[in-house]
Amino acid sequence: MVAAGVNRFRGQGDRGVLLITHYTRILRYIQPDFVHVFVGGRIAEQGGPELAEQLEAEGYDRYVKAAVGP
Repeated sequence: MVAAGVNRFRGQGDRGVLLITHYTRILRYIQPDFVHVFVGGRIAEQGGPELAEQLEAEGYDRYVKAAVGP
């Protein structure tokens, strides 16, 4: 239901949506234009929809470990 509403809103033309999620499951229903990974309040990586797929497959461990340091 939420995805249908977001997609309907985006389809009305010159509109943008900022979707913050920890779970990529919703991205099966809402196709992102851009994906940003935030760690410690900073952008750790950015990319297109393929980044969301990579995160789903590999997880966030490398970002968390990089933020903590050696």
